[in-house]
Amino acid sequence: MRFSLLVLLGFIAAFVLLTLKFEQSTIDDDEQTDDIISLEHMDIPPLEYASKVVPSFGEIADITEKKKKFFAYLLPEIRRQNSIVLREREIVLALSSQYSQTPVLTPKHRDILDRLAKKYQLVDEESTHALLRELTRRVDIIPPALILVQAANESAWGTSRFAQDGYNFFGLWCFRKGCGFVPNERNDDEVHEVAKFRNLSHAVNTYIRNLNRHYAYADLRDIRANLRAKNRPITAEALAQGLQSYSIRGQEYIDEILSMIRVNRKHMNLNA
Repeated sequence: MRFSLLVLLGFIAAFVLLTLKFEQSTIDDDEQTDDIISLEHMDIPPLEYASKVVPSFGEIADITEKKKKFFAYLLPEIRRQNSIVLREREIVLALSSQYSQTPVLTPKHRDILDRLAKKYQLVDEESTHALLRELTRRVDIIPPALILVQAANESAWGTSRFAQDGYNFFGLWCFRKGCGFVPNERNDDEVHEVAKFRNLSHAVNTYIRNLNRHYAYADLRDIRANLRAKNRPITAEALAQGLQSYSIRGQEYIDEILSMIRVNRKHMNLNA
């Protein structure tokens, strides 16, 4: 068992986390610049369509067809981003298992852990054990059905100008001048903008990372961790209960998301 863990961690150190790239945060209130672990050696290639112009969903008259095409557009990138998170989770679990047997990390493994800690904003954890425990809670998937219906809800099925011109399907804000679009209804004393993303990959990555590390979604992560502990499926319906802070509408927003999941799941083609 120990040998296999060392082999896995050696593979990770050699091929997965060779370089860093910098990506400007467009979601968290602290507006930090994040060290993002390079995906160059993770065998999860970028999707070519993700940088192309967003389809004109507003021109699709048939409602059912619009829903299907909207979901079909987003789903491949959602699956790709969840695959990346699962690969990171494998790293965290392997490090955690090794550390539980021998509470010492090699310099390479410590470097890997430090990079993940930066990405998931856990640089102030008091101990390695606490850091690994919290990373296990944060580094995990978001159910595709939840992402799809939030995108539909926040972007009016991909027809908003923020989605069409900036890949922002999730209503995410930023707080630095010029980081996005100034909303028409913004008050004079407000400074937020609606974030603009480079491509669909950037948008979905940022949305998932936001739910996985922002303090406002600790309840969502608690729900997910409890499901993991009980070996139960991580469902969209369960995690939707942790979105209390996503909208000022609170529970009304959650109820609307749950209704949208129920009504639209048949159009998502999740089993394909």
